[in-house]
Amino acid sequence: MARRVHGERSVGLLYGQRALLIGALEPLTYTGTMLSTKAGDRPFERLVRTAKAQETIFLGTKAEADRILARVHNQHLRVKGELSEGAGAHAAGAAYSAFDPELMLWTLAVIADSGRAMYETMVRPLSPAEREALWQDYLRFGELFGMPREAAPATYPEFAAWFAGKLASRDLHATRHALEFAPVVAFEQPVPAGARLNLATQNLVIKGTLPSRVREIFGIPWSAGRERAFRSIAAAHRAAHHAMPRKVRRGRNDAFFDVVASGERLRGGTPTPELGAGLS
Repeated sequence: MARRVHGERSVGLLYGQRALLIGALEPLTYTGTMLSTKAGDRPFERLVRTAKAQETIFLGTKAEADRILARVHNQHLRVKGELSEGAGAHAAGAAYSAFDPELMLWTLAVIADSGRAMYETMVRPLSPAEREALWQDYLRFGELFGMPREAAPATYPEFAAWFAGKLASRDLHATRHALEFAPVVAFEQPVPAGARLNLATQNLVIKGTLPSRVREIFGIPWSAGRERAFRSIAAAHRAAHHAMPRKVRRGRNDAFFDVVASGERLRGGTPTPELGAGLS
């Protein structure tokens, strides 16, 4: 099921930005990522590397996936530290680590919910059995990165209830840095002028699938008109999906990702806010 879902180009192109925005609302995960990255003023190149790595794990051979997983494991070894100041529900000094089971579950959760949401928006609804099979594949995906299976809800209904609770809880919090920077990376990809209309459409779809509370936290405007436009685009894509040639609708997105990375290099990078002494 994971290969079926992530093999859709529309899913591969859109789910990552949605996951990034929701994921940024856990200050420990966000801080650990920002303080450990070597991307500097090349956040889109980092996004492209992450997208390619995940597509390789979902769609590539076992040998290809194993190479990616070994590299990611080594990178995660340096993701550990403490908050320099309080952020949301976390007090100053709260520890974070890429191998913390709760934080690993949060990272998996935003990927899993975003993959499902984009497939159901752009392709078709999944049956309860398919949602369950997909969640079991995501559990395996998490295990490949070292997440203990017992750290996660065992079934899809349990996961859905847990995730809904997280989205409704007071634990969600955007640091100052996340409020400024996460929407830039999600919505302002450096694409050629001829692709900007496509980018605007893509961004509308991402915004339309976001939980309303996430839009509210980031101050993303939404209206009845935007909702109608989003639903119209999604319905048109679903209706046309069966008529698309397989090579158009399914496959890896390396060529599209490379356009984004090249655009960032050509413009000399992306202005990136300083982390400063704290992130809250």
